[in-house]
Amino acid sequence: MHSEEIEIRTGRSETVVDVSAEVASFLREHAGQDGLLHAWVPHATAGLVVMETGAGSDDDLLAALRDLLPADDRWRHRHGSPGHGRDHVLPALIAPSMSVPVIDGRPAWGTWQSLCLVDTNGDNPVRRLRLSFLPG
Repeated sequence: MHSEEIEIRTGRSETVVDVSAEVASFLREHAGQDGLLHAWVPHATAGLVVMETGAGSDDDLLAALRDLLPADDRWRHRHGSPGHGRDHVLPALIAPSMSVPVIDGRPAWGTWQSLCLVDTNGDNPVRRLRLSFLPG
């Protein structure tokens, strides 16, 4: 197994960050190999999705999350910025880990799919992403 942790800057507002380039860079040393890529975000307020980006889907996801998890005072978890309790519910809806098959050293996702980090917590502008490759 090969594993590496990288830093992702998400900024101070909710965002969807495409990390596909970081995945491709990580997998370069496994060119020609089949296996499994495992991605893990070791945070209580972020998650990972495989989705299309750049055509509005990332904004649609954030809008849907605002509808499902409004940043208001309903949350019992109250430290941090107003509405921060919703950020702690996010990983129950968007898992903090993802596994993707790797074929010939490349992720086997579909044409328009990308691995994205979803972060609604503006209190933490820097995240860590652990990538692991398990050869097949």
